[in-house]
Amino acid sequence: MAIGIVIVLMSRSRPGKPAVPAMGGVVGLEGDRIRPAVAEFHVSEGSARVHFDVPLPDHQDEVFETLLGREAVEVVREKRHALPIDDVHEVVALGRREGAWAVAAAISLDTPGELPPPMLPELIPHGARDIDVFEHISSLPEHAPGIAAPTRGEELPPFASEVALPAAPAAALRAQGVDPAIATGPDLALGLMRVVGYSIEQSSPETHQARRGGQTTFVRVVPHLPGSHPELDESEIRRFVVDFGSSGADRGLLISEKFAPFEIYDRERRDRRIRFVTRERLEGFIDALALR
Repeated sequence: MAIGIVIVLMSRSRPGKPAVPAMGGVVGLEGDRIRPAVAEFHVSEGSARVHFDVPLPDHQDEVFETLLGREAVEVVREKRHALPIDDVHEVVALGRREGAWAVAAAISLDTPGELPPPMLPELIPHGARDIDVFEHISSLPEHAPGIAAPTRGEELPPFASEVALPAAPAAALRAQGVDPAIATGPDLALGLMRVVGYSIEQSSPETHQARRGGQTTFVRVVPHLPGSHPELDESEIRRFVVDFGSSGADRGLLISEKFAPFEIYDRERRDRRIRFVTRERLEGFIDALALR
């Protein structure tokens, strides 16, 4: 899968993961830019260390390391008003790897206490915020190339094993707290929707409200559990349609790693406000979220 995308740093707590108190709170939206959550910040022996609550890859990732280092400098810049940094000669950005803190980037200052200039607006990466992913779904294939239709009892491999995200979108997901190496397909899709400007609020473990441009999309996530049937059940489809109808949202979107029965195409033809992103369409949907 060929994906080109630029990065907007995000802040997101992963489901089931205990929240880490952030120094000064989670940093939120600043114009077109959302920043990763800061778990800890302290200065010791001239080193300002910023701990970001994000997963680090198990290999070198220059894109992510550079951005995390720049974000660490911006955190120190904000803290300097309340904390003297005259003797700071190094800014260190850390993230999480295998449950422990690990250094992602270290930036040496030419003169102690003098930080590099802020990132210019044109250098701050952005997502393709004019893209309406909902409108791309109708052009996605009904059957993914090279993927055979499942049989009852067949086990599906993890979706993350079927995609290879380039460095930029992978870094954008990690900055949200989403590890693309182990994330589910819906987690990847929701994370990249945030990159292109959707504000997503979770109302239950499987239900989200996605907002952008004055429009609300009701999002239902149907997980695929090990050992469960690899095809979307008709009862799940009916429940989604009913819940969308009572939600008051403008549009409805179901995302699942499961394969789709023929029923979904009939549903989409009858109601253009609803779309299904199942396994046949997931890779194409993620590709549609990318800026080419």
